[in-house]
Amino acid sequence: MLTKELYQLFLKNPIVDTDTRKIRKGSIFFALKGENFNGNHFAAQALEKGADYVVTDENTDTPPHKTIRRKSSLLALQQLAAEHRRHLPAKVIGITGTNGKTTTKELLNAVLSKKYNVYATQGNLNNHIGVPLTLLNATAGDEILIVEMGASHPGEIADLCRIADPDAGIITNIGKAHLEGFGDENGVYNTKKALFDHIIHKNGTLFFPEKEKWLHTYKDYPKAYTYGDGSGLLSGKIISACPAMNVNIISGDASPETFNVEINTHLFGEYNLSNILAATAVGIHFNINCNQIAEAIEAYIPQNNRSQILQTSMNVIILDAYNANPTSMANALLAFSKSVGQQKAVILGDMLELGEKSEIEHLTILKMLETLNLKKIFLDGKKFSKVNNQDKFIAFTDVEHCRKYLAKKPLEGYTILIKGSRGISLEKLKDIV
Repeated sequence: MLTKELYQLFLKNPIVDTDTRKIRKGSIFFALKGENFNGNHFAAQALEKGADYVVTDENTDTPPHKTIRRKSSLLALQQLAAEHRRHLPAKVIGITGTNGKTTTKELLNAVLSKKYNVYATQGNLNNHIGVPLTLLNATAGDEILIVEMGASHPGEIADLCRIADPDAGIITNIGKAHLEGFGDENGVYNTKKALFDHIIHKNGTLFFPEKEKWLHTYKDYPKAYTYGDGSGLLSGKIISACPAMNVNIISGDASPETFNVEINTHLFGEYNLSNILAATAVGIHFNINCNQIAEAIEAYIPQNNRSQILQTSMNVIILDAYNANPTSMANALLAFSKSVGQQKAVILGDMLELGEKSEIEHLTILKMLETLNLKKIFLDGKKFSKVNNQDKFIAFTDVEHCRKYLAKKPLEGYTILIKGSRGISLEKLKDIV
């Protein structure tokens, strides 16, 4: 079955599933493969649970009239999503960058929803499977589609752009992450910039922070808008952080309107100011009133272990345990060291996917810790434990050992930053501190 024929079938059955544990009645099930699973083995089960059709790339014991055989189920999913994208009336905004993608996406969703019907990437569905699923969940009634784009290897953003075909884009920053795949920051830049190159080719619009030197080559593009200083769309400063930020946003020379607005956010960390400015800049471009922008940002409360501020019976927790890389870890520690709180403690988990740079990057963080005003420091994970020379800090090889220690020696009266890669599962500590 060709993609155009599959698309006609999709229009009659506009529900796509890839997980037999969550099959929805009347869906089209795509039998995808991973390191530890093969969806082809579950195709019959998908039909039994209510799927109308299955797309497979191996022989399966499923009825021929219910089975669509393709060379690659993943490629079929991506091609179907690209076909659907071509028929969507919505403007597509792509977001990528080393840090801040999800927070920027959520803030922008809140801002643009003040005026438009918006659909945005759900959760962290930002890869070669998540982006197609995001597109296939969009409908003709959506006016703006916000697509988060993640990458861990060269060329992946270019691939996602061919599927999502964005009209506008934000690159939040270029930093150290997924070095196992990229090698260095130059590798990160060469991959992320594919978003801007794609958009320029179709005469679209770019947004990026003025301070991001890696992106200055794009400043001469006529539809490039910067934020963070007075010459762009807007600038901002932090008024207070207790620990949530109160910020002041001021219109820049390129802004179509003049404004000076104060926003009381639920966000921790000065690094999030850039994410606020990104959402505000795009909101201004799409003609959202600055007061409505402020309302949207003030109403946004972080979820999913990302810069969450939690008050427990004993402590204040800054929970930022969804992801970590050398750039985000350093930014979080600097912001935390400047924040309000007489007694500060940090619980840091390993930074994953750094390849041969892992040891030196973890050592760099340890050296940084020595310079900060922190009363308690705990390290969690095999990588931090390995470089913790002479046991300078209290270290654990896994989160369960850390839990047991804190259960016996509880912290009380502290402001605590919990930061680490998702694979370390530091969120398991929030009920113990």
